[in-house]
Amino acid sequence: MSDLLRAPAEIKYAEELDWLESVDDHPKPFSWRLSPKMVRLFVLGSERSDGLDREISPKWFGDRSFVERSIVTLASDRGLLLIGDPGTGKSWLAELLSAAICRSSTLVVQGTAGTTEDHIKYSWNVSMVIAKGQSRESMIPSPIMTAMETGAIGRFEELTRSTSDVQDALISILSEKYISVPELDSDSIVFAKPGFSVIATANSRDRGVNDLSSALKRRFNFVRIPVVTNKKSEAEIVRFRTEELLRRHRIELDVPPTLLDVLLQSFADLRASAAAAGSDDEKLESALSTAEQIGVLEDAILHGNFFGERSLTAHTLASSLVGSLARREPEDLAILNKYLHGVVEPRSREEGGSWPEFLEGGREAIATLS
Repeated sequence: MSDLLRAPAEIKYAEELDWLESVDDHPKPFSWRLSPKMVRLFVLGSERSDGLDREISPKWFGDRSFVERSIVTLASDRGLLLIGDPGTGKSWLAELLSAAICRSSTLVVQGTAGTTEDHIKYSWNVSMVIAKGQSRESMIPSPIMTAMETGAIGRFEELTRSTSDVQDALISILSEKYISVPELDSDSIVFAKPGFSVIATANSRDRGVNDLSSALKRRFNFVRIPVVTNKKSEAEIVRFRTEELLRRHRIELDVPPTLLDVLLQSFADLRASAAAAGSDDEKLESALSTAEQIGVLEDAILHGNFFGERSLTAHTLASSLVGSLARREPEDLAILNKYLHGVVEPRSREEGGSWPEFLEGGREAIATLS
């Protein structure tokens, strides 16, 4: 695992999954590796009442009901659609569920304007077709077809980014549970094995790009993942991801709780400002998601480790925040400048602490980018 830039969940948590499977005596649907109860426990972490001999760390932070509804959906014959704003952890939840259920989270189709029907069905190895003709050996199955053949979970990222003909092809797969291959004279139908299902994700901000048809919507159970607004929950997520980052980069650095509070409060302030804005021009282009908070903190940590005094400072944190969130020029810079002068400056006078240094770092970053 050490030579992988980013190990999938089934590799990263292989030892934990092995242990859970060894003690799991609950009923399992189809060919699932873990029971629904253990899948939930793997995703959300263990509690004392679970009576386990070891602690299972939480990996996704959110409402238990979202995870339970997702698991129940995957145990049925319907697909699961995770929908929400960017950065709310939809893809991470889909990966964790796939890893726990079938130990395979990499059967993924990425939805884009260029995604074609071949990407969710099959294509052909041209050189083999020329040499030997069309056969099952010369066919290249899509990740979705592979999931069907193995009774695994197939994932479809950014479903609403794909065009209507691709979405229509998915309807037959979800309803009929087979793919017809008319080019073959025999063995021309690939049937799904028990355990096959599809987890799709969609960003709520993409509404109107390629809206789902009512027929496709009926094949999915929708689970809406909200933006995390609870400060305690958000702090847990940021801390969890930051610890992973530090381990991956082998960085020994403590994140002061006061600076984590500054980061969380800054995002809360900017979200409140966006909610009160009268037009899109008065809002940052950023979704201000938890994932973007993690990105800001990661940038600040790496900058401090490589170019600073191997420590995280409020000055570097402010610089990273401005650099990460200022995507439009001059609109975003003006919004951030207004925030620094209208909110951070009074707070730095009244509360002191890390805020004066944060204010200075933010001002310098804006001056550099202006």
